[in-house]
Amino acid sequence: MPQPGDEGIRSVQQFEVWAPQADRVTLHLEGATRAMERDPERTGWWTSDTEAEDGARYGYSLDHGPVLPDPRSRRQPDGPDGLSAVVDHGRYAWRTEWTGRGLPDAVLYELHVGTYTREGTLDAAADRLGHLAELGITHVELMPLCPFPGRHGWGYEGVSLWAVHEPYGGPEALKRFVDRAHELGLGVVLDVVHNHLGPSGNHLPQFGPYFTDAYHTPWGVAVNLDGPGSDEVRAYLIGSALAWLRDYRIDGLRLDAVHELHDKRAIHFLEELSTAVDGLADEVGRPLFLVAESDLCDPRLITPRSEGGLGLHAQWNDDFHHALHTVLTGESQGYYADFAKAPLAALAKTLTGGYFHNGTYSSFRGRHHGRPLDLTRISAHRLLGYAQTHDQVGNRAQGDRLAASLSPGLLACAAALTLTGPFTPMLFMGEEWAAGTPWQFFTDHTDPALAEAVRRGRRREFAAHGWAEEDIPDPQDPATRDRSCLDWSEPQREPHARVLAWHRELIALRHGLPDLSDPDLAAVRVSYDEQARWFAFRRGDIRVAVNLSKEPAAVPLSAGHARVLAAWEPVGAPDAEGTLVVPGESCAVLVQG
Repeated sequence: MPQPGDEGIRSVQQFEVWAPQADRVTLHLEGATRAMERDPERTGWWTSDTEAEDGARYGYSLDHGPVLPDPRSRRQPDGPDGLSAVVDHGRYAWRTEWTGRGLPDAVLYELHVGTYTREGTLDAAADRLGHLAELGITHVELMPLCPFPGRHGWGYEGVSLWAVHEPYGGPEALKRFVDRAHELGLGVVLDVVHNHLGPSGNHLPQFGPYFTDAYHTPWGVAVNLDGPGSDEVRAYLIGSALAWLRDYRIDGLRLDAVHELHDKRAIHFLEELSTAVDGLADEVGRPLFLVAESDLCDPRLITPRSEGGLGLHAQWNDDFHHALHTVLTGESQGYYADFAKAPLAALAKTLTGGYFHNGTYSSFRGRHHGRPLDLTRISAHRLLGYAQTHDQVGNRAQGDRLAASLSPGLLACAAALTLTGPFTPMLFMGEEWAAGTPWQFFTDHTDPALAEAVRRGRRREFAAHGWAEEDIPDPQDPATRDRSCLDWSEPQREPHARVLAWHRELIALRHGLPDLSDPDLAAVRVSYDEQARWFAFRRGDIRVAVNLSKEPAAVPLSAGHARVLAAWEPVGAPDAEGTLVVPGESCAVLVQG
């Protein structure tokens, strides 16, 4: 990778690449070639100090082979298979002084750049950030931005882990987005994928042992984290992570599917990564954090390193989602089966214990799963709670949101359980107004064989669950992406406007009431009636009552002199015995005293 020199039209850059198996490496820069020299102090590294300007195109040839992009490329103007381009990060003049925003007391919002707006660019998304600031969001979580083939896709098949997808606007557009977010007081979180790359456009195997066949993942061979050469592979991933946080001033990273990071070394990769991120936070003087996606139900992920954990700062909590989803929809297939046996009991267990599977038998896995959280050591904010995510919407056969099948009242109940619950809440874009648009699986593979394989695989997967092939959207059809774009005229219409106002009211309560930011998960108290379908919980002086049935429900809150702070449908105060009558498919938030 080139190292930026002083700002200017042209300066000396240090081009360097790790290619331990090559006998000769040639730098191709703006039509000229230069033999690179071995670095005497770093085994397998090749370097060349050469003049270049910002934007100069370059690549590397190994042993007279084809010219390949830089594994540490900061920019791929012509896509993953094209030449790399020099990026001088010092050229951007940051507008906003930013001291950072940590995860405690946060409300996150997951956003896909390519469908948040019809334009599908970072600049267009930045123009809509005012909506999130007004809503009360604290952090925008961007789905992956690394380059991938074509224009549109989810981003989880990216390559060039240091670069920004060019159709989104490239590096400068990301800096403008972050600058605008910080100007509005919004932190920025980036979803990064360390467990696999590509496959299309992935040239890393030609440079070195970045992958290993010792393990396999759902996407093929695993990243080499513990075999020969893994020191450099780990440094590659950690360097990429730090670059997002340092060069783009991003506040946190979401780590995709960390259960597929296979590592038997004494110091796990995630521990090494968290150590490096905490060190950078001390260096730059602002909070930085890591959020894991994990289905392990293993509290060691989010336990501090000083206490024997891996030191990640938080994790997505799918158990809360699964419990809530079965409560709302009644679905019981696949991994929902255990939650659906007694859905309100499952919801109660997750709200008070964090995990549902905490050593219990998982019928979906055919084995016992998980480990209990130590409620005295793990703060509630370390678990993210949500009713919808890109995974839980987009991986459905037709990408249907909850709004496609639930009443506005039940959506209001989902919002109340998510936004007033003990976990750090997260919304999926458009959820705040009950978006009527689906969010479907779409790709834009430039390799015809890969495109056809993905199309057939998708249809085969859902055919096994009873879906007709013609009912499964074609991922390669541009209309699939277009259908998935948010309709920004909806928030001005009913019932969307009412749902949006409800979300705004709940988020304001969360920010304004200290009890709703209490990190003590052990202090949460719940009650419920599985048959009558009401659920209530207490956090300090706050009471939340949810009625999921169509008929009114008498909910015993045991709260004298409680007053209503917010309600989806009008409700009176609790009676002398503390019983609140909640209308059907409605909810209320109250304060005692």
